[in-house]
Amino acid sequence: MKAFLCAAVLASCAMPVFGEDFPLTITHKFGTTEIPQKPIRIATVDYAGADDLLALGIQPVAYRYWYGDHAEMLWPWASPLLQGEAEVLVGALDFEQIARAEPDIILSLWSGIDQNEYDQLSQIAPVVAVPPGVGDYALPWDERARIAGRAIGLQDAVDAKIASIEQKLAEVAAAHPEWDGLTAAVGFVSDGVGAYTETDVRPQLLSSLGFKNPQAVADLAAPGAFSVRFSQEDLSPLDADLLIWIDAAGNFQPVEDLVARPFLKAAQDGREVFMGKDMTGAFSHASLLSLPYAIDRMAPMFAAALDGDPTTYADDR
Repeated sequence: MKAFLCAAVLASCAMPVFGEDFPLTITHKFGTTEIPQKPIRIATVDYAGADDLLALGIQPVAYRYWYGDHAEMLWPWASPLLQGEAEVLVGALDFEQIARAEPDIILSLWSGIDQNEYDQLSQIAPVVAVPPGVGDYALPWDERARIAGRAIGLQDAVDAKIASIEQKLAEVAAAHPEWDGLTAAVGFVSDGVGAYTETDVRPQLLSSLGFKNPQAVADLAAPGAFSVRFSQEDLSPLDADLLIWIDAAGNFQPVEDLVARPFLKAAQDGREVFMGKDMTGAFSHASLLSLPYAIDRMAPMFAAALDGDPTTYADDR
């Protein structure tokens, strides 16, 4: 699935041979955008969009708050890198606030904007949106970073960051060949019980370590959906070789209160991983900054859950 998405992205991005040549034309779901020269003042309306910019040494003039209660409305891997003032976008997009930042370009690759919002943003600055044929939140983490890197003239720097993360993932996968082919479900309890599909960045990331998303989850998903929901009385779609529970607040009580959870083989065998607030954030942001943080911590969590001993764990419980 990830390979297909990457191919679709690359095929649909009309760019010069040298990604840092300007003017630059980028094709996306709303049409085409021309970037006349290398942008200096960069805004992002993406959820977690500040992360990739800060990883590249770029200070965004405007960025979007997603969730959490950290300083500067950024997470621990990002906030120390922020310098100076920036417009912080909270809730629905405030176009006047974005215009005040006087951006040269607006990145919108993981934002869910619609045609009307795109049109209004385009009156402020050139907008780079998700490529044609790719869902609003289905762009793999590496392609999201690559497109942003091309758009702002930092292709080489982005490629180096991606290569470093891919190397880290490869090292973890090589150290655990026994994971290859195992199923891994990413579940959550929020307005019911749900799981993420292979369209979502979290299962995509797990696939880099050899894991497969459960077929039972895929069977419940509507075309292009990044998550599914199901009855609390039947949690069987989650009964994978590895069951990962995430919670944005680090509150595991709703999971522990699930009446059907003790009947899951994954729960009985101790093959569950509970990710707390910061790990859930790092796993979900899937950015150039958060992924090194997440990978270093998730590897021992998975190893302990899959060691055959139901009494051992190394997660956030």
